[in-house]
Amino acid sequence: MDIFDKIAKHMGPLGQHQKWSHGYFSFPKLEGEIAPHMQFKGKEHLVWSLNNYLGLANHPEVRKADEEAAAQFGMAYPMGARMMSGNSKYHEQLEQELAAFVGKPDAFLLNYGYQGMVSIIDTLVDRNDVIVYDAESHACIIDGLRLHMGKRFVYKHNDIESARKQLERATKLTNESGGGILLITEGVFGMSGAQGKLKEIVELKKDFEFRILVDDAHGFGTMGKTGAGTHEAQDCIEGIDVYFGTFAKSMAGIGAFVASTEEITNFLRYNMRSQTFAKALPMPMVIGLLKRLELLKNKPELKEKLWEIAMTLQKGLRERGFDLGVTDSVVTPVFLKGELTDATAITFDLRENYSIFCSIVVYPVIPKGMIELRLIPTAVHTLEDVQRTLDAFSEVAEKLKNGYYKENQFATA
Repeated sequence: MDIFDKIAKHMGPLGQHQKWSHGYFSFPKLEGEIAPHMQFKGKEHLVWSLNNYLGLANHPEVRKADEEAAAQFGMAYPMGARMMSGNSKYHEQLEQELAAFVGKPDAFLLNYGYQGMVSIIDTLVDRNDVIVYDAESHACIIDGLRLHMGKRFVYKHNDIESARKQLERATKLTNESGGGILLITEGVFGMSGAQGKLKEIVELKKDFEFRILVDDAHGFGTMGKTGAGTHEAQDCIEGIDVYFGTFAKSMAGIGAFVASTEEITNFLRYNMRSQTFAKALPMPMVIGLLKRLELLKNKPELKEKLWEIAMTLQKGLRERGFDLGVTDSVVTPVFLKGELTDATAITFDLRENYSIFCSIVVYPVIPKGMIELRLIPTAVHTLEDVQRTLDAFSEVAEKLKNGYYKENQFATA
């Protein structure tokens, strides 16, 4: 079959006319924090799909740091890879401060989160090693696994007994190959909001010899007493061997970092091909990230406000009968029964008639016959935003129940 024909068949009828979101969000020019209200086709919308947990995206101190760094260095510098001409005292300072914050001896900056996780996995293991991983791991982890030339075993999501069985299988293989075992999980699973059972996984080290790599993209900055991450929240910092955090969520930036022992971090620093042969993070980003980290550490009220909004939203949704699954983080999934056509109609209705935008998740990410509307609270949402959303969701759920979306045609533009 011709490759274009194969793609067309895979896409189906939706692929013939659908594009991203058929429009563009524009951000209001604000002097203070960025509001979760944005313009879409000239109309203001309340948005629950922002990577801005702590509201740092347009924080005045962040804006000032970004502006001054850009004025001093421009966006080009440093003009080289870290190993060559791309290093600076600011890059090293950010690494040192991140390592100390998450409770590890050393850290290494990464240009991108997704690419970074793929490369971490590729660098840490060889064909003699075995990877054991959670069934609901993020796509970046799955893509990293695809590069692995050795064996990999998947365990049922957050199922410790299943993890134990896979570790037993992995141990038998590594006893023969002489390799090691790397277990990969997430601190907070981005689709369900469930925390990974990090402390229970660490306990398995009493019975098995393995290392743990945690992707804490949604936990860094939101979880734990200080915001250091899910490993802090679960009191198992020492048990996590390799910790990965991204700047794209709580830090409202670009890039990521990996933290571990000095030996492992240095090994990654000199062996991660995606970083060795890539231009270093630009100076304005690095200096801006230093300011973001300073605020994250020194303004606990930002995290407190985030949790106030999240808990009020989740409590209100549950009181109205909505299924939020097993979330125990700020990630707020709302599960409904319906088909793809219902899902597109609901999101269109919310967007056009209620001026509310949120992410939609359908099969194959979740089972067929289910719809997930994922809400991401931030510290700059308000209790008024929460109430407005609760009222809108109640009306939409009633429409779905009464067959309104099947009886009425909704445009997709």
